[in-house]
Amino acid sequence: MKFIIKDYELYLKKEKGLSVNTITSYLKDVNQYLIFLEKYHEIKKPRHLNKKTLSNYLKNIKDKYEVSTYARKLTAIKSFYNFLLIENEIDLDFAKDIETPKLPKNLPQVLSVEEVSRLFSVIDIETVYGLRNIALLELIYGSGLRVSELLDIKLSDIHLNEGYIKIIAKGNKERVVPISPMAVYAIRRYLIKSREQLLKNEKSLYLFINNQSSRLSRQGFYKILKGLAYDANINIDISPHTLRHSFATHLLENGMDLRTLQTLLGHEDISTTQIYTHISNKRLKEVYNSTHPRARKEEENV
Repeated sequence: MKFIIKDYELYLKKEKGLSVNTITSYLKDVNQYLIFLEKYHEIKKPRHLNKKTLSNYLKNIKDKYEVSTYARKLTAIKSFYNFLLIENEIDLDFAKDIETPKLPKNLPQVLSVEEVSRLFSVIDIETVYGLRNIALLELIYGSGLRVSELLDIKLSDIHLNEGYIKIIAKGNKERVVPISPMAVYAIRRYLIKSREQLLKNEKSLYLFINNQSSRLSRQGFYKILKGLAYDANINIDISPHTLRHSFATHLLENGMDLRTLQTLLGHEDISTTQIYTHISNKRLKEVYNSTHPRARKEEENV
């Protein structure tokens, strides 16, 4: 059945508009399923699929993986069966009614405002790398970008005089994101004093460049951030998404409404944005317990 995988990949890309990472993950999971079908059931055509073979496969993988991994693999398979039905490769979608396990919602970690300030303070803005790094942080924290959105920004996407950038978000959808005056200033300094030195007479369409004169990678930014967190004595397991979470939480704590935050973050469903209300409530309780004298006394008596 591998002949149909190319068509499925095109469907995920063109029809569903999924990101490259999601498509790669789906294809890997579906290929694993197809290998199982050929090896243990000698099924090579979609018409030969049946409910029992799918059930056997799911039983086979359920105990091998964590719930989150199993749920992801099942989602990929359900998507594949839906595609086969659309293409009239099968008459019945055996995966449609299989229930995906509910995952526990873990609240993402966020930095305090003071920790964010420490992160910025350890950057040496007298160096070409420091100028780039301050621009990176001002933009990802100041605008709440996903790391892929940040690193995919091209020079043609930035409009510093107007104070906004164009972002290509999930599903290849475009959105306009405001940028703060501090980010505008940091980007201007980076463009004038740093970027050309990093390029070393090479050319690039992308805003952020590494020391090889190429687009800065996710791994490269992750290493930069981990190094800054170490220098700032921040002890949580920080990632680029931590800054996006912190951006959202700090805005809510300062009175932003949920709908506006949803637009800024580029969430299609407001339920995705609502997780930040839980974070804010949790932080509010922590601040209360650590500052109110009666709250501290209660803790001591417990």
